Amino acid sequence: MGEVVLSYGEKYIFDKFAKQSSGSVYLQQGDNVLLATVSIDTQEIVEEDFLPLTVQYIEKSYAAGKIPGGYVKREAKPGDFETLSARIVDRSLRPLFPKDYCYPTQITIMVLSASSDADLQVLALNAASAALFVSEIPLQKAVNGVRIGRIDGEFVLNPKMSDLGESTLDLYVSGVDDELLMIEMRSFGGLKVAKGQNLSLLQNFDAENVKFSANEIDEEELILALEFAKNAIQKKSKDMQENFTSFVKKPLEFSQKRESFSSLEIKNFIKEEHLEELRNIIEVLSKSERNSEIIAFAKKCEKIWLEKYPKEGDNLDKKVMESVLEIKREIIRNMILKERKRADGRGLKEVRPISIDTNFLPQAHSSVLFTRGQTQALVVATLGNDMDAQSYELLTDKSSQKERFMVHYNFPPFCVGEASPVSAPGRRELGHGNLAKRALEASLINPQMQTIRLVSEILESNGSSSMATVCGGSLALAAARVECTSLIAGVAMGLVSEGSEYAVLTDIMGLEDHDGDMDFKVAGSKEGITAMQMDIKLGGLDLKILKEALMQAKEARIHILEIMEEAKEKIVFNEEVLPNSQIFSIHPSKIVEIIGQAGKTIKEIIEKFEVAIDLNKENGEVKVSGNKSKVDLAKEHIINIANSKEAKPNIHELYKVGDVYEGKVKKIMEFGAFVELPNGYDGLLHISKVVKNREEKMEDYLQVGQVVKVEVLSLNKNKVELVLL
Repeated sequence: MGEVVLSYGEKYIFDKFAKQSSGSVYLQQGDNVLLATVSIDTQEIVEEDFLPLTVQYIEKSYAAGKIPGGYVKREAKPGDFETLSARIVDRSLRPLFPKDYCYPTQITIMVLSASSDADLQVLALNAASAALFVSEIPLQKAVNGVRIGRIDGEFVLNPKMSDLGESTLDLYVSGVDDELLMIEMRSFGGLKVAKGQNLSLLQNFDAENVKFSANEIDEEELILALEFAKNAIQKKSKDMQENFTSFVKKPLEFSQKRESFSSLEIKNFIKEEHLEELRNIIEVLSKSERNSEIIAFAKKCEKIWLEKYPKEGDNLDKKVMESVLEIKREIIRNMILKERKRADGRGLKEVRPISIDTNFLPQAHSSVLFTRGQTQALVVATLGNDMDAQSYELLTDKSSQKERFMVHYNFPPFCVGEASPVSAPGRRELGHGNLAKRALEASLINPQMQTIRLVSEILESNGSSSMATVCGGSLALAAARVECTSLIAGVAMGLVSEGSEYAVLTDIMGLEDHDGDMDFKVAGSKEGITAMQMDIKLGGLDLKILKEALMQAKEARIHILEIMEEAKEKIVFNEEVLPNSQIFSIHPSKIVEIIGQAGKTIKEIIEKFEVAIDLNKENGEVKVSGNKSKVDLAKEHIINIANSKEAKPNIHELYKVGDVYEGKVKKIMEFGAFVELPNGYDGLLHISKVVKNREEKMEDYLQVGQVVKVEVLSLNKNKVELVLL
């Protein structure tokens, strides 16, 4: 057993837990404990050209002293937070594996103890990285993650979760040494004061001094935040590698490698005789046509090769296809690096053509069809009330929370021409939806005022579908009259790099995503960035290239926003179906009549007019939401009820504690009796203030119609509590 305590308060214990795994670590920081393990199946070789890595992040309810809710009292399928956390770990560790690594590998992170201030995502990555570093997989570096907040204008390293609520920035960065591997970023919307003003000192918010802001972060400041993160990552990487090296297991002898079907002879044959034909397929055709033609091209090359060398038939189809795909990759990358030209003819900074249609679905609250090149997203907004919000509970929550802004991203197989059934949302759908939500949420001015559900149906996909969701989603909010600070647009950036030579690409398509080195999504307004996500296929990325990508993304974002603003001006609202909210006031004393006995009256109004009603008993404010014509009718009906009798004054104007009255017993219940008081109110005479012992009933002392002498015991809102004299 070995134990290492780093300067960050993290204690790592090796070789004590889960010793039959290839690598394991028990990580404790304060009251937070995680166990990370790495398992390798060396008996199986995955021939497909992808890394067979699976990451699971599992939160145990007992970690927070809870028993799982619901009918089944054990942990079931992972929640959204668990899935998204697993993705963060996966995306951070995947670039470090050797290129020819071919063994199924499972990384499992279990949360065994958690406090309310725990940043479990940072701890999960650090634990998984440590377990991987000491495992039998020959890695030379230890990844680590940090979270950066911005509180009172200052960057804060790994803020407590309670402090993150005061931050305008949430930046999660993973890296190794001085290179970055993965970035997740969002801004938090909130009140923003004019320069020289102090929000805490402003009692009455003046529109000139205070406004709601998405708190976008500009590119220069973001680079400073990333530099701040990089310095912390670099220091921790050094500490981890120096302290963990003595616990590294002997590397496995990977005698079996994934078989390479690529053949130098076949590649040379294709290059010499069919290179221009393959280049034409790449340049001229659309995505669906290109895929079909590449398959046909490979079969053609295979046939010609067999005619020349009839005895070389073993795995020839695989050899030819792998050779074709390698040459395709070389062609695309050379075009970009040498010719500064892309497969579809665009320049490196050029955005694909954009078209936008709005509110074409008659019964939807709002709808937007956003098309950029061969990527198309149908985004539909639906507005609801508090009852429609999604309830959820995080591991360390004391009570359930409500999610009032939802973004659901769907990626049906037909959007990429695949013939398979639509299945339940997976990690991709959750991750892309979460990114779009983070991009848009900061722009909502009153996120707690209503429930909003955005659904993005990806109808065509050729790269950057999550950013199409952001663009379409922002317009869908505008088309549903949701108050936002500004429109939000998103663009996916790419990178092709060979040695010291590189090219940054704007608005990448699927081909460039697959054969490029980076997928970098940036979303925001003209003021700055609200959300960002970066994944790198290289061993890491220099900040110089990242800064160039950010500035190039800004140009593209402003271009896209100008097109979106033109579309916004042409929106025709679906007035007949778009929910309408009206707020008006009645006398507070009439609220009880709107509610009715046991809520009978308000239930009848809701059912009759198909509206949602929120009542404020303190000030008499009534909010009615629903179809405009039905809202008008419901409002009229409520006002008629309120005006049917003369409004009663507030009880605090009529009665004082200690006042004595005589009144008739109006009704007797099990818990007490209601006594009619002067000025139209009834007071409650609780059973505990009348009977002598528990066996007695109210009827033993009082009868309906009897006149009794009572004293006011307390006043609570519109209720008067009495005591019998």
